[in-house]
Amino acid sequence: MSKADLIFINMCKDILTNGYSSKGQKVRPRWDDGSLAHTIKKFGIINRYDLSSEFPIMTLKHTSLKKSVDELLWIWQKKSNNINDLNSKIWDSWADEDGSIGKAYGYQLGIKHKYREGKFDQVDKVLYDLKNNPYSRRIITNIYNHHDLHEMHLYPCAYSMTFNVTGNKLNTVLNQRSQDILAANNWNVVQYSVLTYLFAHVCGLEPGEFVHVIADAHIYDRHIPIIEELISRPVYDAPKFIMNKEKSDFYEYTSKDFKLEDYQKGPHVSFPIAV
Repeated sequence: MSKADLIFINMCKDILTNGYSSKGQKVRPRWDDGSLAHTIKKFGIINRYDLSSEFPIMTLKHTSLKKSVDELLWIWQKKSNNINDLNSKIWDSWADEDGSIGKAYGYQLGIKHKYREGKFDQVDKVLYDLKNNPYSRRIITNIYNHHDLHEMHLYPCAYSMTFNVTGNKLNTVLNQRSQDILAANNWNVVQYSVLTYLFAHVCGLEPGEFVHVIADAHIYDRHIPIIEELISRPVYDAPKFIMNKEKSDFYEYTSKDFKLEDYQKGPHVSFPIAV
């Protein structure tokens, strides 16, 4: 059975059993009808995925590999902050009339900075270091730029990546300040696992471990019955992840270069999104 599902099930049970409810507290998110969107949460969740063992996509419900990779490349490869460069509507609620989400996500990764080795944006610096100085302990990206927060329509949730090479394996840590567990947990796990596979390949390494650190891991009140039904479902074996390895340039990849074989999963789940 899929290890990603077991991690998800255990995490959700822990949040629902031992979590803290925000009922009675002042919260920002609201539902479409204007009512406050309360959560039950745990602080400091850490999940570990061995990418050399299996690809961590859920089988309890469908996670779209193509759409999640498309968003990942929108941020990391296109370094865009405009939804017109994205092939889905997941960011529409945070975009202005021109399609911009402000100085957030891809915008921050595209800013060039001065380093000892030259001038790079954050993505190109990671690629440079993994190829030229893989045992560095300073291979980090961070898009939580306080100087620009006032011009971001949504503060970054997944804000920092740390890349660390052990032997010939690339290990990564994703730091996330906040996560809607039902809407985004496996979506982000899939995205940053793919990024690890991809960076490892183009830099002559093998994928190692992906560690996901979530400061505020929460389940919204209207998602609780959906989560309870979801984690009671049968779990299937993880599918086989296939990446086109004929390419060697990170910037040549598209979402079509990734696919799954034998992906068994439970039925689709519909749920409201708090904004």
